[in-house]
Amino acid sequence: MAHLPGHTRRSAADRLGRPTPRDVVSGLVTGLFSIPEGMAYASIGGFNPVTGLYSGMVPTLVGSFFTRTVLMVTTLTSAIALSSQSVLSSAGLDPTDPANVATLAILVGAVMALLGLLRAGSIMNFVSSAVMTGFTTGIAVQIIAGVLGDATGYDPDRHNTIAKIVDSIVHVGSWDGTTVAVTAATVAVWAVFRAVKRVASLATLIALVAVTAVVAALGLEIDTVGDIAAIPNSLPMPVLPDPGAAPDLLLGAFAVALVALAQAAGISGAVPNPDGSRPNASGDFAAQGAANLAGGFFGALPTGGSLSRTGVAVSAGAQTRWSGIFAGLWLIGLVLVAGSVAEIIPMAVIGGLVLVIGVELVTGRWPDIRLVFRTAPWSAVAMLVTFFATTQIPLQYAILLGAVLSLLLYCGQASRAAKLVALEPGDDHRWRVVDLPRECPSGQVTVLHYAGVGLFAEVPRIDESWPSIRNTRNGVVVLSVRTMPDVPSATVIRDLTRHARTLAGNGSLLVIAGVTPDLARIFGHSGLTDTIGRDNIIESTDELLGALDTALARARAWLADRA
Repeated sequence: MAHLPGHTRRSAADRLGRPTPRDVVSGLVTGLFSIPEGMAYASIGGFNPVTGLYSGMVPTLVGSFFTRTVLMVTTLTSAIALSSQSVLSSAGLDPTDPANVATLAILVGAVMALLGLLRAGSIMNFVSSAVMTGFTTGIAVQIIAGVLGDATGYDPDRHNTIAKIVDSIVHVGSWDGTTVAVTAATVAVWAVFRAVKRVASLATLIALVAVTAVVAALGLEIDTVGDIAAIPNSLPMPVLPDPGAAPDLLLGAFAVALVALAQAAGISGAVPNPDGSRPNASGDFAAQGAANLAGGFFGALPTGGSLSRTGVAVSAGAQTRWSGIFAGLWLIGLVLVAGSVAEIIPMAVIGGLVLVIGVELVTGRWPDIRLVFRTAPWSAVAMLVTFFATTQIPLQYAILLGAVLSLLLYCGQASRAAKLVALEPGDDHRWRVVDLPRECPSGQVTVLHYAGVGLFAEVPRIDESWPSIRNTRNGVVVLSVRTMPDVPSATVIRDLTRHARTLAGNGSLLVIAGVTPDLARIFGHSGLTDTIGRDNIIESTDELLGALDTALARARAWLADRA
C-alpha cells in the first residue's frame, strides 16, 4: 500500500485524531472567511469568482486529511490565482473555460505529488529568505493593485503593477464617490473590531456582513458579486480536463506548483503542530498534490497552503487537522443553503478587505525587509530584484528567477566561506588553529584543514591560500577533509591529484585524513588513491579529530623511516 512521504503506517483514525468543539468553530470561521477571500482572489486572477469558492471545498478537505503540517489550510491564494492566470494567458487559453482550469489544476497536482514522492521537500531550503521576502512583498503589492478598480470604481488602464497604482493615484478625480465610501467604511469597521481582542479573529466577517447589510438596506447603486457571476445553491459539477491543452500547460504547471509550494513552505515553521509531531515538507508536497488532483475535477483552481487562511483557523482556535476538514464541509453547507445570498456582497467590500490583506502582508514582511538590508547587502540586491520582477513579469518567471538568485547567493557565500587553515597539535593533545605558512617546510609535518562544501568555485580560493610546496623536500602535508561532501566536484579531485604529484616529485608525501567510506570510493574510482597510496588515505572515526591524530602518527613514522 502506497503512503505519502513522511507518513508512518497509522490508521486513518489515528492520523485524524479526535475533533474538538474548537475545531468545529474554527472550521466555521475559516469557511465563512473563504467566501469573500476565495471569490476576491479568483477575481484578481481574472477567473469566475465562483471558482474561488470551489477551491475551498474539495481541495481543503483532501489537503487537511493528508498534510503533515496539521493546521495548514490548502486553498486558493492570490499568488496562485495570479500565476495561474498568467500561465493560461501565455498558453493562449481562455481562463474562464472550466476544462482549461481543470487541466491546469490536475497538472499542478501531478507535479506536486511527484515532488512529494521523490522527497524533494528539501529543495525549498535553497530558496533564500531574502528572495522569499521580495517575492511575497511583490505579491502583496500585486494584491493591492489588483483590487484598485473594485475599491475606487476606477480601473487603471495599465498592465504593470506599479503603473496601475500610479495611474490610479493620478486619476483620483475619476474615483467613484459611493464606491470609495463603501470601501472606506469596510476598512473602518474592520479596524474597529480588529482592535477588540475578543472578536479580532472575526473582524473580517463582521465588516463583510455589516457593510453589506447597510449597503443593501440603503439600496446603493454599486457593483456586487452578482454582477460578475451567479452563485448557485449547489455543489460544483464534475469537470473533465482537456488533454489537448496539457502540452501547452505542463511547464507553466511546474511554475505554479513551485509558487504554491514556496508559499506553503513557511507555514510549518510559523505554525507548529499542536500534537508535537514533526512536519515534513515532502509530505506536505504530496498532500497539496492530492488536493489539486481531487479539486481539479470539481471546478477548483490550483491550490496550495494558505498562510492567511491558516492564520484565520489558528486564531479561531484550531487544534487538529479536523479544523481544515470542517472548513471545507462548512463552506459546502453554506453554499448549498445560502450561496445565492452572497451575490449581494458589494465588490467594494471585497476590495476593501483585500486591501487590508495586502497591507497586512506588506507590514508583516517589514521586519524581514529591514533585517535583510541591515545584514546582507547581496541578499538585499536579490530581494529587490525578485520584488521588481514579481511586479513586472509573470509570476512563474519571477519565482524561477528568485530560485536562480538563491542558488547564486548560496554558491557565492559557500565560495567565500571556503578556506584552508593550519592546525598545530598542542601538549594537551588538542589541536589549535595557527597562521598558514607561506611554504610547507622540508623535513616536517604541515597539517592543513579544509573548510568548505566542495564546490568547484572554491578551488581558486583554496589554491590562493595553499602553502607553496615547490621546494618541500622530505616533508609531509596532512590534509583534513572531514567537511568535504561525499560527492566532491571533479575540480577538487583534480586539484588534490596535482598537489599529491608535486609532493611526490619532491620526495614528499600527501596524507588525507577524515575520509568517509563514500568519499574513499570516489577517491579510488578517480585514481587519486593510487596516486597518494592507500595507506595514506585515513578514514574518519567517531571521534571528531581521531583520524587526524592517526594521520599525524602516520606522517611522523614516515619521516622517521626517511631519516
